[in-house]
Amino acid sequence: MTTVRAMRDKIKWSLLAMVVVAFAALVLPPLGGVSAQQPKQKQDKKSPDQKPGQQKPKEEDQTIRVGTQLVNVLFSATDKQNHYINDLKKDEVTVLENGQPQEIFTFKKEFDLPLTMAILVDVSGSEQYTLPQLKEAGGHFVNSVIRGGKDTAAIVKFEGEATLMQGLTSNTARLRKGLEEIAFIGAPPPSVFGGATPPINGGSRQGGTSIFDSVIAVCDDLLAKEAGRKTIILLTDGYDTTSRKKLSEAVDEALRAEVVIYAIGIGDPTQGQGWGAVDEGTLKKLCEATGGRAFVPKGPRDLDHAFVQLEQDLRQQYILAYEPTNETPDGTFRKIEVRVANRKELRIRHRRGYYAPKA
Repeated sequence: MTTVRAMRDKIKWSLLAMVVVAFAALVLPPLGGVSAQQPKQKQDKKSPDQKPGQQKPKEEDQTIRVGTQLVNVLFSATDKQNHYINDLKKDEVTVLENGQPQEIFTFKKEFDLPLTMAILVDVSGSEQYTLPQLKEAGGHFVNSVIRGGKDTAAIVKFEGEATLMQGLTSNTARLRKGLEEIAFIGAPPPSVFGGATPPINGGSRQGGTSIFDSVIAVCDDLLAKEAGRKTIILLTDGYDTTSRKKLSEAVDEALRAEVVIYAIGIGDPTQGQGWGAVDEGTLKKLCEATGGRAFVPKGPRDLDHAFVQLEQDLRQQYILAYEPTNETPDGTFRKIEVRVANRKELRIRHRRGYYAPKA
């Protein structure tokens, strides 16, 4: 009898345990549900000074921010003498999108953000006599700017079409070799796949100068998917003769890829004074719309100085981030304006805007 009673008790307690487990499964949320509710529980927690029923706007705002997209804006500030301003504070700076003030979420002086850079060298006839000095100065620039294991750069030569001489790498020796192999005479160097190095944008327009097409090809094929600061360094006289795309299309592609364009304008020294004729207006339009600058050296002695200025500009930047009040994913262009209070004499350089995501 003791054995039978023990078995009956065991069955009774087993049935009771099954009922409890089934009830718990119906009432209690799954483990994932607990995790999802934690932010809300934290939001509902009241401080000692909070009155019953009073809401906490800050935490509510933080909850809204989760999952939203921040817009990052790199900018530099210089005075009338072109000296860099390094003491700006967050409360001095205002950012507007399509004329509407935006709340700045992050603001800091940027020293350490990785740099991804493509150096585009014009090898058309107008650059024939300046190419040796360009390659030498470019090599010094690469040695000075690229930080091993952090920054990357690529070398591209272009005339009627763009040709990748060296892909993105942190190896400065490879980058210098890519510069050294740029030449007017002879076939392009063999690629790792054998044969001639393939052009980036295809189509034969040999002998021309396709600046805009080359910029678009590099933005789209080389830089668009890269993270961090993305920059094109353009070494050319600025005269585009064979591009199928327009200047405005090159600017738009750079803005979409979040690429800043800088240029060093150098022409044929046999034509005119100094470095010869340079289309400075075109270079300025191409660069300034993306937040960059165009440098036009007056002669060979100024070339190294132009590269020094370029390096300073890359290292003397601020970064701010804001959450757009217009969250509509309509793919439209949004104009950006950065202002500094009580410092009207400053020159602020930043990209002119961005394209919103499209649903």
